[in-house]
Amino acid sequence: MDSLKAQAKSDKAFKMRVFAVIAAGLMLAACGGNSVTRALDTRSNAGPCPPAAILYDASRVVEMDGEDNSYTNIAYTGEMNGIKLFCRYVEDQPLRASLEIDMAFGKGPKASSNQHEYTYWVAVTRRSSKVLAKQYFSVDANFGGDKVTGQTVTINDIVIPRADSTISGANFEVMVGFDLTEEQLAFNREGRRFRLDAGAGE
Repeated sequence: MDSLKAQAKSDKAFKMRVFAVIAAGLMLAACGGNSVTRALDTRSNAGPCPPAAILYDASRVVEMDGEDNSYTNIAYTGEMNGIKLFCRYVEDQPLRASLEIDMAFGKGPKASSNQHEYTYWVAVTRRSSKVLAKQYFSVDANFGGDKVTGQTVTINDIVIPRADSTISGANFEVMVGFDLTEEQLAFNREGRRFRLDAGAGE
C-alpha cells in the first residue's frame, strides 16, 4: 500500500512539472519574447484578403510555328494550375500581398530550344472589374531535354490601394493570366486546347 501511495505521489509531481513547463512556454509565446514566434507573426488580419483568381481565357498559352494550329506546329505550351494569395493589414496603409502561382510548361515538335520565356500579368481590380493596376512579369522554363516541366513562381509586395482603414480587402480582386496575342486569346475562347506536350515525338 505504501508503495502505491508513493507511486501516486510521484506521478502527481511529474504531471505538475509538465504543466509548469507548458505554462511557461505559453507565457513566452504570448509575450512575444521568443524570436521564432516574433518571426512567424501569427497575428490575425484585421479583415479578409482579396480573392485571387486565374482568368480562364488567359490560363493557357499555345505558341505555334507554322501555317495552321496543328499538333505538329506546336512550339511551346503553358498552363496556370493554381494560385494562392497572402496579405497583411497595417493600420490605414494600403494592403500588401504576395502571390504564389503554380505553372506547368510543355515543349512541342517545333520548339527550338530547351529554354523558353513565358510572359504573364498580375492585375489588381475592384470587384466591379475596374483595373486599378497591372504589371507584367516573365518566367523562364528550363526543359533540360524533358517534354514537360513546371514551377511555382512567387511575387512579393503587391499593393492593394485602399483609401483608409475602413476599406476591406474583399472590395478588390487579384487576377493573373498569360500575356496572349489576339490569335492565342481567340484560340482559348474557342475552347480549344492541347495537352502540355502535344505533338512531341510525332
